[in-house]
Amino acid sequence: MKLTVDERWDLIDKITKQVVKYGEYKYTLKDAIAELTVKPLTGIPIAIAVLYGFWAFFGAFAGFFTDGFFVKLFDNHWLPWLQGVFPGKGGWLYYIFVGDPKADNCFEAFGVLTSGLFVAIGVVLPAIIAFYLFLIILEDSGYLPRLAVLIDTVLHKIGLHGFAVVPMILSLGCNVPAVVATRTLETKKQRFMMATLLAIFIPCGAQLGIMLEVIPEYVGLVMIYLLAGFFIFGFILNKLIPGRSPEILLDIPPYQMPIARNVRRKLWARVKSFFTVAVPFVLLGVVIVNIMYLTGFLDWLANLLEPILCGWFGVPKETVGPLIAAFLRKDLAVAQLSAIEMTTYQLVTSVVLVSLYFPCVATFAMLIKEGREEGLKGVLQYLFGSLLALITVVFLWGGLVHLIWIILGVA
Repeated sequence: MKLTVDERWDLIDKITKQVVKYGEYKYTLKDAIAELTVKPLTGIPIAIAVLYGFWAFFGAFAGFFTDGFFVKLFDNHWLPWLQGVFPGKGGWLYYIFVGDPKADNCFEAFGVLTSGLFVAIGVVLPAIIAFYLFLIILEDSGYLPRLAVLIDTVLHKIGLHGFAVVPMILSLGCNVPAVVATRTLETKKQRFMMATLLAIFIPCGAQLGIMLEVIPEYVGLVMIYLLAGFFIFGFILNKLIPGRSPEILLDIPPYQMPIARNVRRKLWARVKSFFTVAVPFVLLGVVIVNIMYLTGFLDWLANLLEPILCGWFGVPKETVGPLIAAFLRKDLAVAQLSAIEMTTYQLVTSVVLVSLYFPCVATFAMLIKEGREEGLKGVLQYLFGSLLALITVVFLWGGLVHLIWIILGVA
């Protein structure tokens, strides 16, 4: 039966009268908090406080379990026992799986079953749990969309919009789901820019956990270098890459109390992914670097790259090992840096270089996969475009960091 326009509106009015209940709206405390957290004047200080709480919880939780439990377990019990029972002391297999026989801690032993397990379980796992727990609470409470609205104006300066804050924060946990999250951005330009920038400039939670263990007093300085690079090169990419950057259109949900069961399920899913994806690469990285060291290839490569590493970046040639390991896992690379003798400024520069260097192999594979969604041309653009941006950033930003140290009279 066909209805005229007037008949349709009459039918709508009848249905509305039957299902809609009118009453006086009551302004609640939850409404007041929702408004305060989305208006710039009050929302920005609240956002700073939330992010500071995020960082404080992350450091305290990870530090409590790493220093208070895992360091003692691995160094006082696991390492001495393993050094005593593993056969062939001083041989190739011993060096690969246990590491240096004279080492008195797992960080410096650098074997698969010592440093490999300690980095993955003792340092990274507590950091990952702390990060994802806090992030899930922010997600389920409804705060993240409000943070996106607040940061929208800033991100528009580099061709992105506020909802790009979601992959940015996810990237602080792991770059792989962060690259997937760039699908929520509207244009190809925004997706490519965000995937490239987060793969280069945003350290994952695992790397942050290691940084807090190795250089706790300089983590803030490293993050300033990386965030400055994120916005400077984001601005440059926005000017170089053609395409549009539309305005944000975002539905802001009401605040709600996170459900404990959902939080547990999300946390387990993400931690389980760490065990299946990250841990194998950490162990494989230790094996590869140890084999390269035992065969002399690492020393040959270090001598070959010495003019670049020492002259342009101002770091020791021995950092070539961590740079190779960084392609597998950046947290492993930062752990390796702690065993190399160098000055404070060289250590900070080295950590920045590891962060800027090639994204880990899992992120690299995800970048190619995202490009594949747009055909062969998309794969080539993602692959070669990201590589070109990465190489440019490493040499320019890494050299600039060294120059800053020279100007300050430290280098």
